[in-house]
Amino acid sequence: MFEEASEVFDNMFKSSFPLTFIVFIPAVLILVSPLPAEAAHEFTVYRMQQYDLQGQPYGTRNAILNTEARTVEAEVLSRRCVIMRLPDFSYQEYQKALRQSAGAVVIILPKNMSAVPQDIVQQFMELEPEMLATETIVPVYFAMEDNELLSIYTQTLTSSSSQGSLSAAEVLLHTATANGFQMVTSGSQSKAISDWAITSLEGRLAGVGGEDLPTIVVVAHYDSFGVAPWLSYGADSNASGVSMLLELARLFSKLYTYKRTHAGYNLLFFVSGGGKFNYQGTKRWLEDNLDHTDSSLLQDNVAFVLCLDTLGNGDSLHLHVSKPPKEGTPQYFLLKELELVVASQYPEVKFSMVHKKINLADDMLAWEHERFGIRRLPAFTLSHLPSHRLAQRSSIMDVRPHVDMQKLSRNTKVVAEALARVIYNLTEKGAPRDLQIFTEQMQVQEEQLSAVVDWLTAQPRAAQLVDKDSSVVTTLEYHLGHYLKDVKRHYVKADKRDPEFVFYDQLKQTMNAYRVKPAIFDLLLAVCIAAYLGMMYLAIRNFGVLYSVVRRITQPKTKVH
Repeated sequence: MFEEASEVFDNMFKSSFPLTFIVFIPAVLILVSPLPAEAAHEFTVYRMQQYDLQGQPYGTRNAILNTEARTVEAEVLSRRCVIMRLPDFSYQEYQKALRQSAGAVVIILPKNMSAVPQDIVQQFMELEPEMLATETIVPVYFAMEDNELLSIYTQTLTSSSSQGSLSAAEVLLHTATANGFQMVTSGSQSKAISDWAITSLEGRLAGVGGEDLPTIVVVAHYDSFGVAPWLSYGADSNASGVSMLLELARLFSKLYTYKRTHAGYNLLFFVSGGGKFNYQGTKRWLEDNLDHTDSSLLQDNVAFVLCLDTLGNGDSLHLHVSKPPKEGTPQYFLLKELELVVASQYPEVKFSMVHKKINLADDMLAWEHERFGIRRLPAFTLSHLPSHRLAQRSSIMDVRPHVDMQKLSRNTKVVAEALARVIYNLTEKGAPRDLQIFTEQMQVQEEQLSAVVDWLTAQPRAAQLVDKDSSVVTTLEYHLGHYLKDVKRHYVKADKRDPEFVFYDQLKQTMNAYRVKPAIFDLLLAVCIAAYLGMMYLAIRNFGVLYSVVRRITQPKTKVH
């Protein structure tokens, strides 16, 4: 019987070799074909900034990712997705990934950012400007840590770390048998957003007593900035400034309601957009009011412009000026009243004036008051920061817990008292140094300040995300309209021929991590299949010989008598 089977197989292979593949190859493929790739985890990722400012590109220029995961401990990072955790992140390792032409970088951030140790927060704050200083074609993403993502990182770290201490054969075997992760984004390549409008808002309280009244302008920008737009909540910079502006509008609207306290100053409140992009909203607002109209409060008699920026913490207040105020001017009076209020009511606060000339050679202005100074309007910025270079002004680490409501309330009271003393000329009238105007029913409401900061920091407010229909704009407009008159919107769009700013999309995507075998596994599997088929072919082709050998080995030996 076996001899007949041998002849059948032999004739089949000799006469119809393709029939062999019809019979055996489908069976082999069914047995060895891998199961479809299964998504190990799906999570949201936030891409690093991508924008152009005055023709200069910043941030990452790529958004597509489809490559295998590695950690920075691996020796070869080329065309790999390098995963890093914030506690282990360093600029040197980030640069290593870029130098080796990594396929992408994914930085895992803790879910509770307020619980991150202060030294790690400060270190990352200082690194954010360096990451944005130069453009890169490597996609850079940020993801919030969860159990599944942490497991992926741990497995990838184990795989990447073990390869450095193994022999070549061990590395080959480990690579072939280990499970990897293929990181894939669902979005398309980023492209420029056309006709994006940055929205600013203004409202006013008209003074009484004549037509040519002096005007005091109070300004705060509402947008936030950080290395990733969708993670930029801007608590201290500048939710604190906006909340103070709204509280000042509320307090002085009450004073201006009564004839006895209706002052001879116009108060103009301006909430600007695009503040983090060289104050584009303020620039256009000044052009509209000074160049394109004949009737504007900014053209008549501006006493001074007070910009509010980063006022939610610290025990110091700094009045940043481009030109020291001259004695006898309204801005000089404000400076002296701020000094008086701080010294008489809040001696624990350190107040100082910081003088810095406007450097027109810089790509970015230091403070918002410089926009007004360029147009020869007397202006200054009040902040608890002594320098515009401090990292917390432009960081994703600037989150809600970084605002101390008691200190923000105190600073609001200082500004309100100083403004009132200037507006009502209390020092000239011999009012006591420690006189407090905003008390009892007129006191600063810390709950109101806190509610505004909570609302603003509950959503990212990067300029690329806040369009004219955004809830941020409509809600700010509602609050301003509740306290002020003639509330208006102002829009700024980039020039199509020579745009000053360009924003890009694909800033938030879904990423999938698929469990995969490495490419070397496919190669070894192909070699094994080829060897198996070759052995089967030879065995069937020489079935008679093989049968004889097996029979001879297994046949019991007969004893010779």
